Amino acid sequence: MMSFYKKTGIPISFGDGSRSYFSNFRNRILKSCALLFTILFIHERGSAEVKLPQLIGNRMVLQRNINLKIWGWANPNEKVKLSFNNRHFETITGSNGKWLIRLPKMKAGGPYTMTIAGQNLITLTDVLVGDVYFCAGQSNMVLAMERLKENYPDEVEHDNFPQIRNFFVPTKADVTKEALDLPKGEWKPAMGKGLLEFGGVTYFFAKKLYQKYKVPIGIINSSVGGTPIEAWMSKDAFKDFPAIEAQIKNFRDTTYQNNQKLSGQPKPVKALPFSDVPKTWHKFWMPGYWADQGARNLNGILYFRKEINIPAELAGKPAKLFLGRIIDADSTFVNGVFVGNITYQYPPRRYTVPANLLKPGKNTILVKLTSTNGKGGFVPDKNYSLQAGGQIIDLRGEWYYQVQEVFPKPSYSQPAQQITQPIVAQNSPTGLYNTMVAPALDYGIRGFLWYQGEANSGKPKEYAKLLPALIKDWRNKWGLGNLPFLFAQLPNYMEVDYLPVESDWAQLRQSQLQTLKTENTGMSVGLGAGEWNDIHPLNKKQIGERLALWAEKLVYGEDNITYSGPVYRSATVQGNRVILDFDYVGRGLVAQGETELYHFAIAGADKKYVWAKAKIEGNTVIVWNDGISSPVSVRYAWADNPESANLYNKDGLPASPFEAEIK
Repeated sequence: MMSFYKKTGIPISFGDGSRSYFSNFRNRILKSCALLFTILFIHERGSAEVKLPQLIGNRMVLQRNINLKIWGWANPNEKVKLSFNNRHFETITGSNGKWLIRLPKMKAGGPYTMTIAGQNLITLTDVLVGDVYFCAGQSNMVLAMERLKENYPDEVEHDNFPQIRNFFVPTKADVTKEALDLPKGEWKPAMGKGLLEFGGVTYFFAKKLYQKYKVPIGIINSSVGGTPIEAWMSKDAFKDFPAIEAQIKNFRDTTYQNNQKLSGQPKPVKALPFSDVPKTWHKFWMPGYWADQGARNLNGILYFRKEINIPAELAGKPAKLFLGRIIDADSTFVNGVFVGNITYQYPPRRYTVPANLLKPGKNTILVKLTSTNGKGGFVPDKNYSLQAGGQIIDLRGEWYYQVQEVFPKPSYSQPAQQITQPIVAQNSPTGLYNTMVAPALDYGIRGFLWYQGEANSGKPKEYAKLLPALIKDWRNKWGLGNLPFLFAQLPNYMEVDYLPVESDWAQLRQSQLQTLKTENTGMSVGLGAGEWNDIHPLNKKQIGERLALWAEKLVYGEDNITYSGPVYRSATVQGNRVILDFDYVGRGLVAQGETELYHFAIAGADKKYVWAKAKIEGNTVIVWNDGISSPVSVRYAWADNPESANLYNKDGLPASPFEAEIK
């Protein structure tokens, strides 16, 4: 009963006659009452527990030097108390159950403990105060250090930065309403396994800043592969986009939603029966695509096999099997034992071969490959090897393949106007903003990082309006002023063209370049960091550190650094020559690695581009072609993969691709 008194504050006295006639009866009554009160107390306490949003948790990083918001939920009109850094605050929840406490500005520091109490007590530990960046975009923003560990073995083995923290936001999408909270996540430091979970770009960005300023860095990484910019924007961002506004209005119409969900569902692919496919083994040169090696218009399931000789000294040892990139899905076996699989084309194949599986002499590698569309096969210029005991066995060369099942071509007999496409929330306007941005708006941040654009490359000119609209939208929603917005320009990708061409990727880079006109923005140029055969290039360190240079200028106020490569400013014409002026020339312009400049093209009134000669004079570049007497336009690095583009400043930063219209 004493414990009951401590919990409830209700005094209970038994008197002196505890052995009287009524003693046992009274004790039974009191015990029943105590049990009833305890049950009611526990129920009331459970229903009134203070709850916190996902971002407010252990190991969080709070933004320094701004007024902060700490918020959560409890019962309406419940008193909530907060203690942090020797200061105490309290508030009363509103009628909707939400509470919010404002903290004054604080300097960088920690670790601290935060306690939050309503009818329950929450204690948060290892809280830091530093600089927080909200990072979003497509898969290149979220591509994890785990995927890059072969590229950065020293960092993975030795880096240990407990004051760099990462909060990864799991994917969730909804076009109908804004969520109250983010999907479940937690803050993790850049140590051990936690480091491997960082996005590569964000890790190298944070590391460079932390090493220079010794201020804790918090990264909120809210990114989803293959998603368009429209999915990351709020409904308020589309005031100048009436067609999208109408689409969003439909999303919130229940009848429209139900109709969309019930129609347009893709039918499962049905393969030809096993007996209908001839089982012949064909030679195949690895790596490559079977469409280039004698089998055209083929999607389906194929088996690839290769026999390799294992020296006796490697037999029984564990090994690592590298199979580059495969289009699309694979399941891989060594000597008949399953060693791993990937269900889509982009991740590198790196499978562990357990000890005692390799044997001396002949060993067999078998890959079951499923291709659903386009050219299936093994992407060239990747790592195809077996590594064991310090030795590398090259797997390139002659393999054999067999067609197991063939997928029929899709039928397009249904009229286009009768085909209803289902809503894919993560690819639709507001779909990701509602769930992966809006719930974070009360969390104080220092700036934004953005790496996206691949999914919008089909309509690249629209991006010149969409990206500034997103920037304005997010700044308005956070309400912290014109926060620095740093974005990565698309790197070089796809096959090299040796003649001037039109390019959607180049046009999208131009749209990104134009966004630099928006106040307090910075752009890292991606040239030199891409790979022709991989939309997910592994050189994330270069991208992250180039973004960090912009942060040093825009966030930390550094004036005596070169933080950008040359950016086209203006053009003048003298006869048949165009004189180009640049911003961010640093210590001067240079043709990196060469004596001549490459990848400049020039056009006359017919807008037919031809290669141009180009030379550096001071801080300008002079461009001409003797066959064009009246130039009207110049382009630089205008291609999907402008491999030979080599205009840099002497500080080692590449010039942005551009198109210059001469008026």
